Amino acid sequence: MSDPKAELLRYLQSAREALVWKLDGLSEYDVRRPLTPTGTNLLGLVKHAAGVELAYFGDTFARPYFTEEPPPWWYTEDAEPNADMWATAEESREQIVGLYHQAWEHSNRTIEALALDAAGQVPWWPRERREVTLHHILVRVLSDTHRHAGHADIVRELIDGTVGMWKDNDGMPPGDRTWWASHRSRLEQVARDAGRG
Repeated sequence: MSDPKAELLRYLQSAREALVWKLDGLSEYDVRRPLTPTGTNLLGLVKHAAGVELAYFGDTFARPYFTEEPPPWWYTEDAEPNADMWATAEESREQIVGLYHQAWEHSNRTIEALALDAAGQVPWWPRERREVTLHHILVRVLSDTHRHAGHADIVRELIDGTVGMWKDNDGMPPGDRTWWASHRSRLEQVARDAGRG
């Protein structure tokens, strides 16, 4: 019988690694480049994921990460809206990815130290919903991280065509660029035909 906590952590770790891998081999411009109308960009997704883990596995369980140094400007209540979803020119890729790795370690220590039914309080949630368990938070962060890894899949594909969850296993059916271009054209025609119906 498998250990539920270990299994949840294994899936969370795969999402973390997929998200970070999406930055590999890209220029500083491309990792910061907003490719949706709301500004979604790869480095911002990693920054956001770091903040999510630090808050949910730290502050929620009275295990704050920022105890010796003040938190970065974007992690405070006074930050501008969406500040955790993009990186300033002064924030390097190395700093943000490094913080995300530190967030993993901090989160993993919380997960290892507490039982799945350990109680916590999410300070920024409405009072009537603040009470949570580690299990609840693990599932929430796991689903959030996979969701953002999916966003990163699409953003990276828009940048240079790279697809997949892992570096050496894209999980895609076989096909070269010509095949995929033909496939996309076919889908476009189907959409047009359906739109006329």
